[in-house]
Amino acid sequence: MTKPIRRAGVIGAGVMGSGIAAHFANAGVEVLLLDIVPPNLSEAERKDPAARSRFAAGGLEKALKARPAAFFHPSNARLVRTGNTEDHLGELAQCDLVIEAIIEKIEPKRDLFARLEKIMRPDAIAASNTSGLRIEEMMQGRSEDFRKRFLVMHFFSPVRYMKLLELVAGPSTDPAVIERVRRFGEDVLGKGIVFGKDTPNFVGNRIGTHAMLTAIHLMLEEGLAPEDVDAITGVAMAHPKSASFRTGDLVGLDTFAHVADNCYAALERDEDRDVFKLPAYIRSMIEAKLLGDKTKGGFYRKAKEGLETLDPAKLEYRPHGGDEAVKKATKSCEKIEDPAARVKKLANDPGKAGSFAWKVLSRSLAYTARRVGEIADSIVSIDDAMRWGYNWELGPFQTWDALGFAETVERMQKDGIKLPESILRMKQSGATSFYRADGAVFDLQKGEYVAQKVDPRNVTLAGVRRGVKPVLANDGAEAWDLGDGVLGVTFKTKANSLDPDSIGMLSLAAEKAEQDFRALVVFNQGEHFCVGANLFLVVMAAGNKDWDAIRKMVKAYQDATQRLKYATVPVVAAPYGMTLGGGLELCFACDAVQAAAETYAGLVEVGVGLIPGGAGTLNMLWRAFEGIPEGVTVNNYDIVTQVFKNIALAKVATSADEAKALGFFRRTDGVSFDRARQLHEAKARAVGLAEAGYHRPVPRAYRLPGESGIATLQMMIDTLVAGGHASEHDAKIARKLAEVLCGGAGGAAREVTEDEILELEREAFVSLCGEPKSAERMQYMLMNNKPLRN
Repeated sequence: MTKPIRRAGVIGAGVMGSGIAAHFANAGVEVLLLDIVPPNLSEAERKDPAARSRFAAGGLEKALKARPAAFFHPSNARLVRTGNTEDHLGELAQCDLVIEAIIEKIEPKRDLFARLEKIMRPDAIAASNTSGLRIEEMMQGRSEDFRKRFLVMHFFSPVRYMKLLELVAGPSTDPAVIERVRRFGEDVLGKGIVFGKDTPNFVGNRIGTHAMLTAIHLMLEEGLAPEDVDAITGVAMAHPKSASFRTGDLVGLDTFAHVADNCYAALERDEDRDVFKLPAYIRSMIEAKLLGDKTKGGFYRKAKEGLETLDPAKLEYRPHGGDEAVKKATKSCEKIEDPAARVKKLANDPGKAGSFAWKVLSRSLAYTARRVGEIADSIVSIDDAMRWGYNWELGPFQTWDALGFAETVERMQKDGIKLPESILRMKQSGATSFYRADGAVFDLQKGEYVAQKVDPRNVTLAGVRRGVKPVLANDGAEAWDLGDGVLGVTFKTKANSLDPDSIGMLSLAAEKAEQDFRALVVFNQGEHFCVGANLFLVVMAAGNKDWDAIRKMVKAYQDATQRLKYATVPVVAAPYGMTLGGGLELCFACDAVQAAAETYAGLVEVGVGLIPGGAGTLNMLWRAFEGIPEGVTVNNYDIVTQVFKNIALAKVATSADEAKALGFFRRTDGVSFDRARQLHEAKARAVGLAEAGYHRPVPRAYRLPGESGIATLQMMIDTLVAGGHASEHDAKIARKLAEVLCGGAGGAAREVTEDEILELEREAFVSLCGEPKSAERMQYMLMNNKPLRN
């Protein structure tokens, strides 16, 4: 039970099964995806292997077309083979892990496990992705040996994007099996593991469904509308923007009803059992096929006149609205960046929003506290399940701490809300919070604080940095000692956009790293790595026709990226989320990238009427040409054309893997499946480069297409304009870009140096700032308070 899991089988090619198969393939695991032979095949089709495996092949095809994408890159689907459970079940003998994701009915699952027991190797693991069926029921008739190798692996949908993986052991499951799957889930799939108990709907869905239905029932009691509930239970409550009803539409009301019904049927002794009983109007919606997004209408629907909301009383759609007092209160809360402060302000609001929020929160928190020991042993597991499975910013007990532990207990008692004895004993002990600053967590079952188990790879900047002050600092960025001879730069600007201070810090940090450290890491915090350069100063200078000022700004960033590129110590960037424009140019300047799997990267400057101005054109060419061996003759026009398309079409990669395929990252760059480990892995990469005898690269010169390449690209541009696919202004931008990438008119006559390409880039950028359409676009964004980022 210590060998790695290299091959997996997935049975059931529906949304969950195909999603699991896709993410396994993303992680480099070979997958055999099976489904039943379609019923009612013709005689000829029953002899056709393709027709017999049509369900599995169809599931894979849907995964390839899924939006959001299930695969990091379509090529990953090559690791998935399809088949059917009549002809190919025996091939599962080659698998280290087999997961069933078939219909949620006990008999088909029992029959399948009986067949698997005869096929699977004695060291292979069997698992179910059930969302709530009990292990003891599924394992009836199975041998003790099979039971030892069986567990529940409950993924959340969409599998690629949801971090939560609930592992549930049966009474006979071997601890070594659990440990092997835990390591696989964390290290290979990048999942956050929560150990749940074999109870209905386990951890995440039990608490999440209770919270959602509490809000839905209260809406009817309080006379509010779906818009009001979603405004209160969304961002203002530190929950996702989709909140309650919108989440129902996204998940599908039929799926939501299945989870709720499962709880209601199984939880006969649950004191809140009636909460899981769906309101009659939701039953009517399901009967009418108003299931949400999948049927183009649920609690909300899009109409020609705009968004509409279902009136629960009339079961008719009306224009989207909502209570103005609720809107005002919740919008005020949403402006607060700190989720703890945000939810506290909401719960203490004296109006309708605060009253409703408190009723939902107090009932949900108390219910969650009563479940400790029943669904999971630790409050950390429950908090993790809700953050990773429902995208809550704060788990229930973290929310309780935000509201104030003792004050919340007293307020609940005043309202007559039943609290478990464990909470009352905790208050009597003098404890003031569930989580302490020293990392200890209150164990409700033991009645004392215990040290929290932390994966040493899950580090934050605050947790790894040395000293009480940064090594370098200005208004836009800081550089900290990260230990082990690594200096770390982090931005402090809004959305980590580039401004003169953050740009200046890059050069200062490179110089400091060369003097006193052995490596440099660029690691930002917040929702996105870097959304590009804040162009406010460019807009102002363009308005004053101060072209020299713009030229100096552009050169400053070019100099900064080139300074990083040719530093005498290795430089590693750790991009994630939006890594656009100047943010991607920053990555180009680094020796290596340790990207989060979910990185959305692209050079999008054409969107504001410009081209890259931070050595992006030069270093995109560097990336494209660097893998060609000396002496190999290539058609440089083809390479330049692809770079041209990536920039001119503002292509944005939707994953780190796709960024590699587009040439934004190198094939050798690292990918962090779990962003919690990204800083650890980026630092390790930097240290590895330093210890491997790092030497900075040597500047290159390029033989580029020159005048003939410019002419050919201009023909392509003219064709797009003639066909109505591009405007004349788009064409101007594209022509400037073509001149830069082709090395100017003389690019084919001799090798073009980096400095020459940078000068071409700089002059093209400045000239486009003078174009009325570009200025108009940037001015529009400024006047409408939109982010001025390339």
